[in-house]
Amino acid sequence: MTNTSRKPPALIIATVGALLFLHVPLAIILLYSFTTDDRTYTFPLPGLTLRWFPTAWARADLWQALWLSVKVAGVATAIALTLGSLIALAIYRSKFFGREAISFLVILPIALPGIVTGIALRSALSLLDLNFSYWTIVVGHATFCVVTVYNNVIARLRRTSASQIEASMDLGANSFQTFRYIVLPAIATALLAGGMLAFALSFDEVIVTTFTAGQQATLPIWIFSQLVRPRDRPVTNVVAVFVIAITAIPILLAHRLTSKDA
Repeated sequence: MTNTSRKPPALIIATVGALLFLHVPLAIILLYSFTTDDRTYTFPLPGLTLRWFPTAWARADLWQALWLSVKVAGVATAIALTLGSLIALAIYRSKFFGREAISFLVILPIALPGIVTGIALRSALSLLDLNFSYWTIVVGHATFCVVTVYNNVIARLRRTSASQIEASMDLGANSFQTFRYIVLPAIATALLAGGMLAFALSFDEVIVTTFTAGQQATLPIWIFSQLVRPRDRPVTNVVAVFVIAITAIPILLAHRLTSKDA
């Protein structure tokens, strides 16, 4: 009798290689955030130190960039939760001409390369003669955050039995009551997962932000600008480790939520 559960060695090697390709650079960033050499990447490390962590903590420009990123991600996520869930409910519950076209247009921003979305947004803002500000960054981030929420909610609605909604209406519940007691509990974890993914995507977005930020600097833009300053590399590595942690946590939580409901 053959063991069908055994994986081919080539598949195992390819999987391990892909994981190493993705995560070894992250390990290198973590390692060099403890180096005593502030100018070059030498291996083995000349020594280990924690002094770059308090140095990063004391940077006022870093805190300004962090606070801007948090504000932008929070507002963009709130917009995405509102618009993404409403669009998903409209697409799922209604049948009208152009429904599939609208669904395609909603998903399109995340399918396009970031530079294309950024150029399109910058051109639109310039045509409207709008000054680049905090709100232009929010609008830019909301364009792809909406997609994340929409995809999560529409997938959950398609797995939800329509008979529950029909039964609620037959029993005399109005639209608000049906949404509160039937629809909202059914999509709650999808909204939570979509919101966390949207926050993580917005928090570490670079390309679209570059075209919509003007003179402002979010945390990823701040990190990008530090790359041309060799003596700040350890501080940049410390901040990069922080960004990796703060974006990985919501992604892992969202994965757990969606896995439990699968």
